[in-house]
Amino acid sequence: MKRRNTILFTCSALLVVVLFMVDILIGSVALPLGEVVGTLFGGGDEVTRNIVLNFRLPKAITALLVGASLSAVGLQMQTLFRNPMAGPYVLGVSSGASLGVALFLLGLPLFGISANSAVSSIGVVGAAWIGSALIMSVVLAVTARIKDIMVVLILGMMFGSAATAVVEILQYLSPEGALKSFVVWTMGSLGSVSREQLLIMAPVMILGLALSVSLIKPLNAMLLGENYASTMGINIRRTRLTISAITVMLAGTVTAFCGPIGFIGLAVPHIARMTFREADHRVMMPASMLLGALIMLFCDVASQLPANDMTLPINTVTALIGIPVVVVVIVRNHKSFS
Repeated sequence: MKRRNTILFTCSALLVVVLFMVDILIGSVALPLGEVVGTLFGGGDEVTRNIVLNFRLPKAITALLVGASLSAVGLQMQTLFRNPMAGPYVLGVSSGASLGVALFLLGLPLFGISANSAVSSIGVVGAAWIGSALIMSVVLAVTARIKDIMVVLILGMMFGSAATAVVEILQYLSPEGALKSFVVWTMGSLGSVSREQLLIMAPVMILGLALSVSLIKPLNAMLLGENYASTMGINIRRTRLTISAITVMLAGTVTAFCGPIGFIGLAVPHIARMTFREADHRVMMPASMLLGALIMLFCDVASQLPANDMTLPINTVTALIGIPVVVVVIVRNHKSFS
């Protein structure tokens, strides 16, 4: 089993490297591999350096971070709520982040308030964190009172729908220019993250991923139930709060900079389980992060393949990949309980 896992990790890592380079190579302007490699090592002409370093490299790095982050969050939430359908998008956390961003981008202009680009970037992130923290807090409060996980899942979806309803009201009241920008943002984009924004986003997401790795032992204990985890010396309340903070940090940051990206957090942990055939988080956590980065890079490459220099919204591609996985999981669970 260890040898099999080593082979899978090695192959996945190699595929990540290949797709990372492909993601940099393709676009509206085709770039030769030699020029791209030379640019990454400090060479290349000015035009190639501008394209690679200011646009394509930040986008590829963003794909890596987003895929790993959403997958790690999805794995933790599925373990915490003991439900295979749990995830930041399904439980309304991403909707809460979207609400926070909508209040900042659409709400403030209604009162004649505007901000420069630097303040706007920080404000969007803060608003996304607050919105996602609000929904996550409500979900956890409900979980403390209601032990039926399916009810919690349905209520999380309702909270997310309520947040979406408020967003739609703001859209209705907003001027055309702000509305168009927000609608484009809701479709999801990895290419909108600049080098300056990446310097804000990357440290936050790396910290969140490091905290996720630190929770491997408590998550393994929680697989056998909270009572068992408590007998093993795991502080359940602190673990819940840490997972909540990580979810807000990662899902909120992704939503703020890239828009609400669905299905990655829900589908990738299941893909990791089916691929590695493991439940141990010592395998599942790095596997989910790695496969999340791999699939996000693949989605970004696939979104750029249509002709006429047209790029598809990243959400459309993640949905086409994620929905079949969710259907398979639902069918399997139905068969196991029938």
